[in-house]
Amino acid sequence: MATNMFVNLPVKNLEKSISFFKKLGFKFNAHFTDEKATCMVVAENIFVMLLVKEFFQTFIRKEIADAKHMTEVIITLSATSKEQVDEMVDRAVQAGATTPHGRQDHGWMYGHGFQDLDGHLWAIMFVDESNLRQMD
Repeated sequence: MATNMFVNLPVKNLEKSISFFKKLGFKFNAHFTDEKATCMVVAENIFVMLLVKEFFQTFIRKEIADAKHMTEVIITLSATSKEQVDEMVDRAVQAGATTPHGRQDHGWMYGHGFQDLDGHLWAIMFVDESNLRQMD
């Protein structure tokens, strides 16, 4: 049996976050969606739970970090091409995201990223495995 991965992120406005990520092409599981949370499907076994901050707070005793001013994690998703990296970041920016830094092209690895509406950092990365094998 495959292990599922759930990343839980606090969000200020659930409806705006859902709209934002739909513009990037993500789908949501209606069975795990209500006014406090939603389940964004990233891949077959990878999910992001977007939880309104007040609900998120019920799971922890510590203060919620303000992702617009501090970073605890960068969520990295793979892409199948450099073009797919650029397309995803472009869609994110059109939907209201910002880009914390420019594209990074190392030949065998290409990446770019965005900061979502709540300040969470997302990296989109393409690794050219044919070039990677040549480096061995």
